[in-house]
Amino acid sequence: MFLQHNICHFDIAESWQLSFQDPATPVMEGIINFHHDLFFFLLIILFFVCWLLFRIIILFNEKKNKKSSTLVHSTFIEIIWTLLPALILLIIAIPSFALLYSMDEVIDPIITIKIIGNQWYWNYEYSDNLENKKESIIFDSYMIQDNNLELGQFRLLEVDNRIIIPLRTHIRLLITASDVLHSWAIPSFGIKLDACPGRLNQTTLFVKREGVFYGQCSELCGINHGFMPIVVEVVSLRDYLIWLKNKS
Repeated sequence: MFLQHNICHFDIAESWQLSFQDPATPVMEGIINFHHDLFFFLLIILFFVCWLLFRIIILFNEKKNKKSSTLVHSTFIEIIWTLLPALILLIIAIPSFALLYSMDEVIDPIITIKIIGNQWYWNYEYSDNLENKKESIIFDSYMIQDNNLELGQFRLLEVDNRIIIPLRTHIRLLITASDVLHSWAIPSFGIKLDACPGRLNQTTLFVKREGVFYGQCSELCGINHGFMPIVVEVVSLRDYLIWLKNKS
């Protein structure tokens, strides 16, 4: 572990957790804000539908209305229940598309990391900032077995080789697979990108705080699908350069 002597925060799901993990990237902040805004509209619709059901159940009964209504059609009501949902969807679509396009935007990445999914481990390749080195930094990342865990480590989530990235740096991730479909996902980053054989998917990463972030393969990829954890350690630029020098 690179940060074992420093103060670090572990971004990991907790027991009975119902809410989001704390965001570490602008993308995840946007996802959470969009969720909260969307929930506002959902609550309005929920209360409106419940109010209508209450009116129908309580007021429209035989005791209050001896003679049943013969109303079978209303153009005005149909216009309202067609235009109102369309307007709500339009209001939701604007921030949704803005967030969607911001996730695909690439802003002059300083570091490029290639990620390859395998049955059942991850392979990482650093090709930048190697100065005069002819070879890239390549390493595999396997889950640590239960009998090898140290005190304080998380079962089924710890790996033998973590990804180390610097803080507040634009990073490009190139993701693919060597055999079957995988998915590289970290909740705190707001990233879940499929790793497809024969195809190179791309996303960007800009982490705003230091810490250790956990994720897992999120695409059913075989018998050991649940044993492909992902651990990203975000450090200061100085510590990253030290790690890079020692790793080269």
